[in-house]
Amino acid sequence: MSTTVSNPSALTIGKLAEAAGINIETVRYYERRNLIEQPTKPEHGYRKYPQATLERILFIKRAQELGFTLDEITTLLTLSETSCHEVKDLAEQKLDTVQAKIEDLQSLQAVLNNLVIQCQNNPDESHCPIIESLLPSRTPLDPVP
Repeated sequence: MSTTVSNPSALTIGKLAEAAGINIETVRYYERRNLIEQPTKPEHGYRKYPQATLERILFIKRAQELGFTLDEITTLLTLSETSCHEVKDLAEQKLDTVQAKIEDLQSLQAVLNNLVIQCQNNPDESHCPIIESLLPSRTPLDPVP
């Protein structure tokens, strides 16, 4: 899908939403969040959004795909008008958050691998190591008796 519109001054909210791959309510939500500007309504006809609004929405979507929240995107948009250093700081904070999540997921993977191995090597079908590890008196890292 091409994101360039042949007549940028003629982007109604519906055309804008379609070109951006979002729905009209998302456009309105972005307006309420002050992520994009709502054009003034002419006396007759519909509001017209410029190409820059489409580009801004595509920026927002890409930032969301990278894991930035709308609050962080608001900050990015504000910082884009100032210092690259400040944008770098925000990106480094996000990177730290992502790295912490990866570490948590790797720990979870190790625990689950251990539980699956315990289950595979379980000679007593009357108890399940996985169920027992979920009991309040145990932690998943405790060895199964």
